[in-house]
Amino acid sequence: MRFLLLLLCLPILSFSQVDPNIYEKFESKFYEIDGYKINVEVLGIGDPIFFLPGGPGNSHDYMQGNFGQYYKSNTVVFFDFLGRGKSDDAKNVSEYSVESDVELIEKLRQLLGYNKISLVGHSYGTVPAQAYAIKYSDNVDKMVLINGFHSGAMWQANCDSYNHYAKTHFPEKWKQVDSLRALGYVSSQEPLKTVYGNFPTKYIYYHNTSLKQNAPKEKYRGWAGDVYVEIIGRDGDFDVSGSMINQDYRQQLKDVKAKTLIIAGRYDGVSTPEFAVQYKIFMPQAQFEMFEQSGHNPYLEESEKFYAIFDSFFNIK
Repeated sequence: MRFLLLLLCLPILSFSQVDPNIYEKFESKFYEIDGYKINVEVLGIGDPIFFLPGGPGNSHDYMQGNFGQYYKSNTVVFFDFLGRGKSDDAKNVSEYSVESDVELIEKLRQLLGYNKISLVGHSYGTVPAQAYAIKYSDNVDKMVLINGFHSGAMWQANCDSYNHYAKTHFPEKWKQVDSLRALGYVSSQEPLKTVYGNFPTKYIYYHNTSLKQNAPKEKYRGWAGDVYVEIIGRDGDFDVSGSMINQDYRQQLKDVKAKTLIIAGRYDGVSTPEFAVQYKIFMPQAQFEMFEQSGHNPYLEESEKFYAIFDSFFNIK
């Protein structure tokens, strides 16, 4: 769903615990990993929490804007995956994959000298989080999955759900999509890319579209389209491919040892409740919370409830 890039482009701000000046408290440090400079921003003391942004293609900043305040209780680690944000681009796009993102988390854990880490992933960020917790189970203390995906099949199903919604609610716009698809255009090509990306996002990302999101003052690369296309596929908004389609954690989630919190939004049109509730079956040991007044971003739309649950999960007083 390429429209994930809209996450950072819409005017959204919650009145939660967020400090509007939080970005000024962090400083970039670049670690060389596999010949690339990776942007890492660490602050605080206490047990380390790695925050994994969505996309795939988003930079770290929106996660920092909503969770940076946890430096007061923990060591918070924000970073840009390869090809995203302030990190270097790969020499070849074939280096962008879920598997590579997982390995980057592990290499950062080792470089920073942590024994165990906790993971907080949002949207696509839940994908490498789950894959890491399965592969490196002894290294994970706690894990929070916010509006995520348990498999490539779920990603595809949600694309189909969104496309059905767009077609039935905006038939006039969808005619343009149909005409371009008939000419052989795929979702990563113009003009289909722009036409598809211009559908309204109400009830897809945000149940409450009047919110505003915390954003840094400096210019930054908030979205990397080439990363998205490589991981999700050149026609990924209709036919998911790339390394994403090969991900499937459903049979292994029951064996994850990390204490886990799973969060979903009732009005989420990206990670729809139909599939989100399946986590109760695949990961029965996890704490599952449905946010009844939220879309894809419960930490913005029901911030008081969200942070209360988050704080309790991490035993933050």
